[in-house]
Amino acid sequence: MNKVDIANAVHDKLGGTKVQAEEVVDTVIDSIVSTLKKGGEVSIAGLGIFSTKVRAARQARNPRTGASISVPSMRVPKFRPAKGLKEAVR
Repeated sequence: MNKVDIANAVHDKLGGTKVQAEEVVDTVIDSIVSTLKKGGEVSIAGLGIFSTKVRAARQARNPRTGASISVPSMRVPKFRPAKGLKEAVR
């Protein structure tokens, strides 16, 4: 399932136009992304928690040349599924 499929599901469930359904999906995604950019956390009941975590700086190796390179620390997105989602998938 991709973003278009989700927009179609929203359209089928709520009605309106497909453009409106796509705008709803885009707005939800944009809201999650902007909150994560600010360092916040997004909790959606029954789905899970979107957050960020800091990945520490490390030394890595270029597989082609074998040269050691320094990878800086960075924030990466993280998703922790809700208990209900875990049980539904099992």
